[in-house]
Amino acid sequence: MSEPDVNNGSLLEAQSRWIDGYQPDLRIRELGTVISVGDGIVWIAGLPSAAMDDVLEFEDGSRAMVFDIKEDLLGAILLHDTDQLTASTLVHRTGRGLYIPVGDTLLGRIVDPLGIPLDDEPAPIPAGYQPLEAPSPPIAARDFVQRPLYTGVRTIDTMIPVGKGQRQLLIGDEGLGRSSIAIDTVINQRGRDVYCVYVLIGQKRSTVVNTIDTLKRYEAMDYTTVVVAEASGLPGLQHLAPFAGCAIAEFWMHQGHDVLVVYDDLSTHAKTYRELSLLLRRTPGREAYPGDIFSMHARLLERATCLQGALGGGSMTALPIVETQQGEISAYIPTNLISITDGQIYLDRNLFSSGFRPAIDIGRSVSRIGGQAQHSCIKDEAKRMKLDYLQFLELEVFTRFGARLEATMETAIHRGQVLREILKQDRLSPLNEKAQIAWLIAFNDRRFEGLDLDRIAGMLETLDRAASETTLDLESSREDWSAAIAQWLSVEDGDTGHDQPA
Repeated sequence: MSEPDVNNGSLLEAQSRWIDGYQPDLRIRELGTVISVGDGIVWIAGLPSAAMDDVLEFEDGSRAMVFDIKEDLLGAILLHDTDQLTASTLVHRTGRGLYIPVGDTLLGRIVDPLGIPLDDEPAPIPAGYQPLEAPSPPIAARDFVQRPLYTGVRTIDTMIPVGKGQRQLLIGDEGLGRSSIAIDTVINQRGRDVYCVYVLIGQKRSTVVNTIDTLKRYEAMDYTTVVVAEASGLPGLQHLAPFAGCAIAEFWMHQGHDVLVVYDDLSTHAKTYRELSLLLRRTPGREAYPGDIFSMHARLLERATCLQGALGGGSMTALPIVETQQGEISAYIPTNLISITDGQIYLDRNLFSSGFRPAIDIGRSVSRIGGQAQHSCIKDEAKRMKLDYLQFLELEVFTRFGARLEATMETAIHRGQVLREILKQDRLSPLNEKAQIAWLIAFNDRRFEGLDLDRIAGMLETLDRAASETTLDLESSREDWSAAIAQWLSVEDGDTGHDQPA
């Protein structure tokens, strides 16, 4: 005689209890009808209970999100569409908002703003789901920005420092290297226990492919998630892309991790939002942008912060990118973002054309709170450098007229020229913090004075290589660093016979 099936008995008991407790009830489901569809927008009649940001499903398998509510119509942005979506298609509410899968399994993956993989690999198993729209942390939950985030760029880490939890804007004309600085920053986080999220908004496919290939080539995808909304995709997905990237980063922040999120770029995002708003017949404002464009970007960027230790101590650092036209920094969207963020890094076309790369205009760039997070030794060495460099730029004007200068002015001009050569840096070659302190001390010890400018690059290469291999760190004394630098440069100088100053 066979033994009784315990599992089957439990199943039957559960089914019996469910039948006994079942109460017939009236089920009502609202149905709407598509009135028109086009340009990524759907107009729907019916669904009187629909609310903003509700997800809608169509009988053909398409999905949309409520984006505008009028007296007798709903305006929705398409999230996914099929060829069968036409007028008279039935639609119903799902009763939920938009969520994206989050978790460590997204590291190294390329996803769209809905979390759907774009890298031909199986869908990651999420640790949870995060809403795309969420309130920013309250003031009581925030901590001071007090830890540095190293970008690997000489100019930024010394004179325009960025702290973990800061929102630092990258601003400039197209083609000046804004994305290159962001990619360098992501690459420089390797081995620093910083998760990265790179959001590509409305970019061409070639740009998307190049960005991903660069991150893979420098092994940055191990700790990076790329969110892609291509220019050829639905405008609704382009609008949601930065919020999706923010939600992924926000999950890690609440887990106690440090996260860097790059929005490339918010100018395209603003144009997409303007396009959707005009199609939805919203009243246009300045430059035809809707009146809530400032609120939307503020809602996004205010979610970047540094949390209190009691809440895990995680941080989210935001690097939004914005485009200017002909260097016009006072345009509508740039000024909006400047007022929201904690500083800006401005790239100038004239500097770029003269061969100064990265073309960062130190006079127009500022980091309002990054100095509080800068390491004390780097801060001490760099505290007068920005002022000296700006004074050099003013003095250099006199050299264009062939005027005779005093010896002190000539010395100051040569010192500024040396500093300008030092600040030049190739893309995809970020420096660690030990290399940063090495060149700062060498410059302040006047190790570069009296040298031809074409020798600077070779000496910097020697310094960078030796500093990366040394056992010294930022906590070592200045005397130890100075002695080590003198030894490294004496070896370099011994090849040429130049006599370095003491």
